[in-house]
Amino acid sequence: MSIDIRSLVDHKNGLIDRRIFWDDAIYQQELKQVFARCWHFVAHESQVKSFGDFITTYIGEDAVIVARAKDKSINVMLNACPHRGNKVCFAGEGKIRSFVCNYHGWAFGLDGALNGMPANELYDQTEGFKKEDWGLHRARVETYKGLVFATFDEEAPSLGEYLGDFRWYLDAILDVDDKGTEFLPGTTRSLLKCNWKYPADNFVGDIYHALWTHLGAAEATLKEAGGIVVSNENSYQASVNGHGWEFSLANNFGNAATMGDKDIIKYLRAREAEITKRLGEARGKMLGSVASGLIFPNFAFLPGYLTFRTFLPKGPTETELHSWTLVPSEASDEIKDKWRLGAMRTFSPSGILEMDDGENWEHATLGNAGYVTRNQKLFYGMDPTKGEAVPVDLPGTVTKGQLNDANQRLFFKRYAEFMEADSWADIPLAETKY
Repeated sequence: MSIDIRSLVDHKNGLIDRRIFWDDAIYQQELKQVFARCWHFVAHESQVKSFGDFITTYIGEDAVIVARAKDKSINVMLNACPHRGNKVCFAGEGKIRSFVCNYHGWAFGLDGALNGMPANELYDQTEGFKKEDWGLHRARVETYKGLVFATFDEEAPSLGEYLGDFRWYLDAILDVDDKGTEFLPGTTRSLLKCNWKYPADNFVGDIYHALWTHLGAAEATLKEAGGIVVSNENSYQASVNGHGWEFSLANNFGNAATMGDKDIIKYLRAREAEITKRLGEARGKMLGSVASGLIFPNFAFLPGYLTFRTFLPKGPTETELHSWTLVPSEASDEIKDKWRLGAMRTFSPSGILEMDDGENWEHATLGNAGYVTRNQKLFYGMDPTKGEAVPVDLPGTVTKGQLNDANQRLFFKRYAEFMEADSWADIPLAETKY
């Protein structure tokens, strides 16, 4: 029996029941209603650049393989042998010609097709058995400007419809020139003892925490620039279909500055006019700014640091974090390396900012172990600019001022829509205008 999530999520008043961050029955409902339905980021095209390249990751708790086949297609399939269920690949990434299950030796192509097995004749003599019926279960795959997404839901809308006008914002990172972007080599993996929704709601719209949580790091990195500068002047929150981006248009390269390398700032300033000409004044000021974003449900990024990450659920109280550094392909190797080092200093398991966040998310989760505690509400009602006009033409549901809980309320509104819907027909999609 499904749980009535709308009784636990009051997005209009910003009241969220703590049980959604703890209860296992709710978590199991999330795996079915959210993760089995949504489009999920699974790779950047640069990670599977040529025939045989693969990476492994998860959609919800379903292990998947992302592989580039001989016909240049990118395939996403369950990392589970349909014979007895064992994984067919235990490596995180690499290059390979086929996937062979350790248990009985069933072998699969890079498109997931079953190619053969030991003692083939046993199955040739088995009535009704057809190899084409027993390949790895495949997902639908679509890409957006280098980002690879997959879904196992045949009823899901196209990726373009799913992202909607949020693509306008993504282009501020992904479409700054004709040469595109790439992930720097390697995936950083770490485990957090927190519910996946805590980091997700942080990235979708919570810059407020930086005024306190990150004071120590700011003292070390931004002292000469006057510390953390965040205000509701010339800053905004934007939400489309539950995806969110909070950002400043003050153009002070505030996030990029905390990486501690002036050459990165010089690089961004040198490109600002060119990006503005291509994308317009507003988006010309987004790269490097104080900002954070999230594609629902769990794919997050920081435009200033160009760190991208997925918050992969491992039960209601544990999250596996996969992270990467994205860079413009046209950047010099020197600049790319500076970005890599800057991201490591700030948003990596030992980064001066990520450690702050992880500790908060873990304690927020573990506090729910108490019966009385988890039966309380959390307040997501901050709205200091309610009713104020937005002076800039921006797509989506836009709120003036990035110091606001607006995007987080809309994130949980979207969450409740997925959790309560019987099918995709019950899940609204915003009209695309841009």
